[in-house]
Amino acid sequence: MIPPVFLNQLGLVCALGQGLLEVATALFGDRPTGVSERFDFADRPLHVGYVTKPLPPTDELPVPLRSRNNALLLSALSQVRPAVDEAMRRYGPERVAVVLGTSTSGIGESEAAIVSRAATGQLPSNFDVRQQELGSPAMALNHVLGVKGPSFVISTACSSSAKALATAARLLRSGAADAVITGGADALCRFTIAGFTSLDSVSDARCNPMSVHRRGINIGEGAALFLMTREPGPVRLAGWGESSDAHHLSAPEPGGRGALIAMRTALERAGITPADVGYVNLHGTATPQNDAMESRAVSALLGGSVPCSSTKPLTGHTLGAAGALEAALCWLTLTDDAQGRLPPHWWDGVADPSLPALALVKPGEALGRPPRYVLSNSFAFGGSNAALILGRA
Repeated sequence: MIPPVFLNQLGLVCALGQGLLEVATALFGDRPTGVSERFDFADRPLHVGYVTKPLPPTDELPVPLRSRNNALLLSALSQVRPAVDEAMRRYGPERVAVVLGTSTSGIGESEAAIVSRAATGQLPSNFDVRQQELGSPAMALNHVLGVKGPSFVISTACSSSAKALATAARLLRSGAADAVITGGADALCRFTIAGFTSLDSVSDARCNPMSVHRRGINIGEGAALFLMTREPGPVRLAGWGESSDAHHLSAPEPGGRGALIAMRTALERAGITPADVGYVNLHGTATPQNDAMESRAVSALLGGSVPCSSTKPLTGHTLGAAGALEAALCWLTLTDDAQGRLPPHWWDGVADPSLPALALVKPGEALGRPPRYVLSNSFAFGGSNAALILGRA
């Protein structure tokens, strides 16, 4: 029998706050928070999901590992550190793995260094080009914790950390590790905002998923870290599915075929039917093509009555961290929630008549009981699709 895997502990930081209580309070609140207008990431004011709380210093890390990205990661780690230390003692460092997702790593530090060099003719003394190495987040946790098991970073754009969770589960189920520190981190930088702007995919205002007026995404930042083991915990990673559209470099396959494959595979692996899904956290980027594709795929698989929402108007799109962050919001939906509160879908309420109608969650809406299973979608450039099924243990 293949053993189940559990998400035993969670550390979380994003535009909604730091820590589970603070984030949950904002997530289930009666007004949209998190995403706000800032003036320092583009040549015009933009709404972004910026972490305003102070982050831990990175002085304990070698210079090549010092970045805002890794500071976000250390913030999430601090919330689960006692449980991680206990896992290290219990299983031994050789049996603990690290699997993370990111897309930016330390690009922001390189941006600042280039600006400094243009002004002064020299690179800053605290800059090292290795700060933007994609493996940096895993190396940072290895340095802090002394982990000696498998350790790596997955970077498949916006599906990165969802795929990291799936990979962590495979390590546990294969017996290659006894505990995995898994999740993702991504920090805001001008580079990614400029890239999405060049694709006409960035909204100046708070993003508006599934609306006929949707105009694009808000970029965000954050980190979510789970301690995943085979030991029973509050939430089970019941299933996952992955697929590749091989359709276009940046546009999804319009009919949602790859998304459907990922979601169906996740349901099959979890051993459940579409009727068992109590809530869907949509990828919901508020771009015209993604919302059209996803609404078609979700409607085809689940129908139009399962509650759905996109949480990106609250957190922003955290890119490589999005899969783990939104799995974390699903974790909050499954735990300490007797009334079955659901993350609301914040939008202008003007549906796009060309899209299948979904049951978008209204503020304050609750099931009256905790959901048994929830589905979280992550869809990335290049048609890299990942779907996760989380269930109450």
